Amino acid sequence: MSEPFNEAPERDAASSFLRQFARRRTSTEPEERCELCSTALNPLHQHLLDPKKRQILCACDGCAILFCGQAGAHYLRVPRRLRRLIDFQISDLQWEALMVPINLAFFYHDTAADKVFAMYPSPAGATESLLTLDSWQEIVAQNPDLQTMEADVEALLVNRVGNSSEYYLVPIDECYRLVGIIRMHWRGLSGGTEVWKEIQRFFDDLRARSTESRRPAHA
Repeated sequence: MSEPFNEAPERDAASSFLRQFARRRTSTEPEERCELCSTALNPLHQHLLDPKKRQILCACDGCAILFCGQAGAHYLRVPRRLRRLIDFQISDLQWEALMVPINLAFFYHDTAADKVFAMYPSPAGATESLLTLDSWQEIVAQNPDLQTMEADVEALLVNRVGNSSEYYLVPIDECYRLVGIIRMHWRGLSGGTEVWKEIQRFFDDLRARSTESRRPAHA
């Protein structure tokens, strides 16, 4: 799954997830293997990130431990923690100031570019939205959980579609799983009923697997 993702290559990252989905549905396809040592992988396996090339690689547990966690390591291990931010603070005006054209987006800090990227899924893949730094810093100041977000490998995932208002800190690969789902199921101009059912299923699954993070109560 070693596809770069940033701007135009963002679409390739989503495509790699689509290829994974297709392989899982076809029993005659060869099993997925670690991209570092070629060991056969379980469907739920580790992912590594090359921060310089912005590439995600599938990895076995051994390689994930071997190539990560050391100063100057070539790869970053994508964490598995999923946190639903129950008391996330953001006003409608602050959301509008982020200049995201739809109510579904994710945000991550890219250390190579030394900036926060705002991305939203579309039928063509993940698309970058302009992000004003002042607006982002204001939201971070209101939500201390964002200060714990690991650069490059974790993201704030926002779902404000319809009556929903959900905020998660997730591994970056979860964001591209969502992008892949949308690309796979989108039909016509509005997406069709199937894609919205799949998006709902994605967030139902995410909610079930996430731990809840609440703001500490003031004395």
